[in-house]
Amino acid sequence: MTMKLLRSTWLALLLMAAAPVFAQGAGGATSGAEWSSLSSEQQQLLERFRENWDSLPPERQSALARGSERWLKMSADERKAARNRFERWLEMPPERRRALRERWRDFQSLPPEERATIRENFRRFQQLPPEVRQRLRDRWLNATPAERERMLERARQRQETLRERRQQNPGG
Repeated sequence: MTMKLLRSTWLALLLMAAAPVFAQGAGGATSGAEWSSLSSEQQQLLERFRENWDSLPPERQSALARGSERWLKMSADERKAARNRFERWLEMPPERRRALRERWRDFQSLPPEERATIRENFRRFQQLPPEVRQRLRDRWLNATPAERERMLERARQRQETLRERRQQNPGG
């Protein structure tokens, strides 16, 4: 049981550490993290890297350090959810993982305001009842490319209208 928990913990940590690495651009040179600068808890989580830490690329060191820091701040439920996400990630075909990495890079390249809008829309979508979410998914999946483009354009127009209203009436 302990080995399974350790494996799950490690897998989740790798997933969390991987996202920032995918997001870095070609010019994203970062300084690494010295092993001695990690907390004892971080060192314990990253123990398997200890021998080769100095030979890891600096951006990988930084990503692992950030990921371990985030992991240590998570509640038990958050860790469980992270483990589940990572297990789903491992079950994905390599092509699907590649496509998701590309989408992540595309998302990270958007201006902060657009990323915030997307996050807000996703949060609102997640709050919808499951049957409504499924109906929207089905509608999107069954739409032709032209219909999808019209849906996106209408959504953009709604977003712009909301943004204009907020600017005209900041307090309400």
